[in-house]
Amino acid sequence: MKCRVSFLLRFYGLTVLLFIAAKIVFMLANHSGHEFTVADVGQVLWHGLSLDLSTALYILAMPFLLTIVSVWVRVPRWLFWGYYALIALALALAFVADTSLYPFWGFKLDASCLQYLDTPTEAMASVSAGYLLLRAVAVAAVAAAIYAGYHWQGYRSYSDYRDYRSYRGYRNYSNRRKFAPFAETAAYIALIPLIVVGIRGGLDESTTNVGQVYFSQNQFLNHSAVNPVFSFLSSMEKTASYVPDYHFMDDAECNRLLADLYPTESTAIDTLLTTERPNIVVVLMESAGAIFTSLEGRGDVMPRLQQLMAEGVSFDSCYANSWRTDRGTVCTYSGYPSFPVSSVMKMPAKSRLLPGLAKTLAAEGYETIYLYGGDVNFTNMRSYLIGSGFERITWKKDFTADEQRTAEWGVRDDITFATLARQIAQYDAQGQKFFIGYSTLSSHQPWDVPLKKMDDEVLNAFYYLDRCIGTFIDSLRTTPAWENLLIVLLPDHGIDYNEVTVSDPRHDHIPMVWTGGAIRQPRRLRQVCNQTDLPATLLGQMHLPHGDYRYSRDVMSANYRRRVAVHTYNNGIAVVDSTGRAMFDLNANQMIQGNGPAAEEAIRIGKAVLQSAAENLKQMQ
Repeated sequence: MKCRVSFLLRFYGLTVLLFIAAKIVFMLANHSGHEFTVADVGQVLWHGLSLDLSTALYILAMPFLLTIVSVWVRVPRWLFWGYYALIALALALAFVADTSLYPFWGFKLDASCLQYLDTPTEAMASVSAGYLLLRAVAVAAVAAAIYAGYHWQGYRSYSDYRDYRSYRGYRNYSNRRKFAPFAETAAYIALIPLIVVGIRGGLDESTTNVGQVYFSQNQFLNHSAVNPVFSFLSSMEKTASYVPDYHFMDDAECNRLLADLYPTESTAIDTLLTTERPNIVVVLMESAGAIFTSLEGRGDVMPRLQQLMAEGVSFDSCYANSWRTDRGTVCTYSGYPSFPVSSVMKMPAKSRLLPGLAKTLAAEGYETIYLYGGDVNFTNMRSYLIGSGFERITWKKDFTADEQRTAEWGVRDDITFATLARQIAQYDAQGQKFFIGYSTLSSHQPWDVPLKKMDDEVLNAFYYLDRCIGTFIDSLRTTPAWENLLIVLLPDHGIDYNEVTVSDPRHDHIPMVWTGGAIRQPRRLRQVCNQTDLPATLLGQMHLPHGDYRYSRDVMSANYRRRVAVHTYNNGIAVVDSTGRAMFDLNANQMIQGNGPAAEEAIRIGKAVLQSAAENLKQMQ
């Protein structure tokens, strides 16, 4: 029994040590933009230990069961070796993926990565072949090292066997008392409740969860403390098509908080346009957050956009609802809120039931077209676009083979902007009203643009996007189409850049600019709003009803009074109002930014929006 117990203790201890080592490597590999001290590392390891101990018990379960069996019969050694190999590969994948994806995503490894496996080409477009090869080598090396560690500890545990030459599962009981196997088996069985309690995290009502390791206002330290294996496994049921129950309060209180937040009619509208029926183009600028504009102190990166802000209508306090393109696209065209772990675009049966600007305008006689230089099948985009009313879609496959290879994600922006200009001229010449949606793609990792103007590759990509916008606008100004044209420029979401992460108030601040010949006069609007407010605001300017867009507000209407913006990130909510920004982490179940009654009230509003929208989505059929 002694050597069997030694084996189990060594296996368990080694697994915990691997988790601790992975945390240190994670912090060192992702230190850029995140300041921390040696003391912080100690805090991360200490607070993350409970999750490591629990997760290691999951991994111990199979060796534990095999050990019980080995009391009675010979267990072939290849069973243990096979399990070592399986666990080594799984841990290596988790450690390398978690460390590598964090700079892109800003949150720990979870099951959301699985939704991109059906379109692997697009999922890998952000990185180079060399990057992927290096990670593959890292996975192989880490897996080999972990396997060697497990194999070595198994050898150490059983090296005192008299008959170690036939190490094929823990046998040779000839000198033991007749009933010793029964007693040993009973002892192991008695340990099972303790293991279950350890996995569960105690006897309290709350079970082991990601949030239990959160200890700091610094989200990077909290994320570093989270065990990536546990994070992935615990999120398996919370994939992009899963809608959790967000029940923060009773329905009456939720309705009270939302009573005057989303007026469904516009009153005393402040007019921005020269016509009620302009031709409309919405340009979703990939990742182009306000941190790249003068709104957040950078006037040099996107100078043409700055010019358009001054010449047109600039919504200076607009905030993105989410952090990913699939979410931001739905927010923009359907005026529907985003969710912390769910993507409505990945739910075709529900997304087709959402309101959509294209659907609404098609009923008013508009031709509806969507243009995208990438793969329109990525994240179920085609299904959403068609369901929301876009009748014609131009995408990567509609361009030449050479054009399709101009960028990792597909057709680069200068080519698609030129296509957009031709489409505008074509429909205008036919005298046809049109609504065109367009998503850019070049301002995205790996930042591969045909221009070298700035040393920083990220800033350089946004400078390129800005130049494409300028060229596009210049090409239209002298055409007949310009006079009746409204162009809406806004990002799909913001991004992490240098010190600006999700905890920074600047992170989800985005520019929204209306330009074109249909603009009545230049305006700078300061009221706080969300990108979900575009549909109601646009339809209000057109004197069209927007009652179907229950989570979209006409920010130019006199009844727009509760001026707040709600942003969701991976398992969290951020709310902005005139008093500042507050954040609530759903894993930790606590406010991690903001304090005082105003912040608490803002978070209550954010919770009410999330609760209401989740219930609405679940009932949609």
